[in-house]
Amino acid sequence: MDARRFCFWFEEISKDHTHTVGKKCANLGEMTRMGLPVPPGFAVSIAAYLRFIEETGAGRDMAQYVQALGEVRGRGIEIFEEMGRALKEMIEGREMPSYLKDEIEAYYGALCRRTGIEDVPVSVRSAGVESRPGMFDTYLNVSGIEEVLEKVKKVWTSAYTPRAIAFRVNKNLPILSDELGVAIVKMVNARSAGVAFTVKPVSGDTSKIIIEANFGLGEGVVSGEEGVDRFIVDKETLEVVEEHVGKKTRYVVARKKGVEWEEVPAEKQVEACLSKEEVTEVARVARLLEERLGCPQDVEWAIEADLPFPQNIFLLQTRPAKAVKGSTFEALAQRMSTIHREIRIDKAQLKEIQFKF
Repeated sequence: MDARRFCFWFEEISKDHTHTVGKKCANLGEMTRMGLPVPPGFAVSIAAYLRFIEETGAGRDMAQYVQALGEVRGRGIEIFEEMGRALKEMIEGREMPSYLKDEIEAYYGALCRRTGIEDVPVSVRSAGVESRPGMFDTYLNVSGIEEVLEKVKKVWTSAYTPRAIAFRVNKNLPILSDELGVAIVKMVNARSAGVAFTVKPVSGDTSKIIIEANFGLGEGVVSGEEGVDRFIVDKETLEVVEEHVGKKTRYVVARKKGVEWEEVPAEKQVEACLSKEEVTEVARVARLLEERLGCPQDVEWAIEADLPFPQNIFLLQTRPAKAVKGSTFEALAQRMSTIHREIRIDKAQLKEIQFKF
């Protein structure tokens, strides 16, 4: 790969580039190169972050700050909160070098032209080299280059939340490790979305595919909402062997700025959010990913509202899946690094969902 560049289209990267762009970007690139339906987008490399902290002096100041603190074990959560505030300020308070801004702006502009949408809405997602469930931030429905640049920096700073710092301290990892790449992905206007496991999360049964879905964006599935639709599909025949249509009272939708929770209309609450053919196609693509990647997969997907079947099915992420102990709900709570999150909710509504992964 060209070491002079900091941005790469998904079709230019693969699973071999995890250390260049982070796992999430590498997986998106791998699926794109397989010819699977992935929304267009690009990766901002880990080197971009490293160059940012080097040229702005943030890296030097962060290292000096951490060294001056000395041993932080046993000093309580307050020390992690203090460190988080200080380290994030050292990043967010610096201006991004013009050549980095220009390159990200050029790729975002090209993405707008590719999609034919001015200020195309995107998700800005963290992409670490190692999976750190519950650690890092993603921002949805981000529009316009200034907002994209702001969210890139916020993703970088999410490596320094109190929880992320405490995790590294407890694992005897360097406090300033976990440099992040960033995935910038065109938003899908999702009519429905969800997750698919090619192994049963609790029992470890590999003969079935489990699909969980809700109306709107996938955050309505993995944010703790129990009223979702669940389909169990035979992996060999792709026949639906079990179906449960949940009472879906709320869902997440994109708005002009960010996303919001909305009430599902009463007449749709007990209506399946996927057609039978969509269930079968999601299962087929999940099975194909398992076959191509050589192990059970945990797949995030969405159904585009403005396209006909089967062109309306998009893959947003995949990662190796494994069985976990506990209930299906607990398994979902532990699922994929793309979606592990903490949803911060304003009292009235979500103007923007900020979630961790």
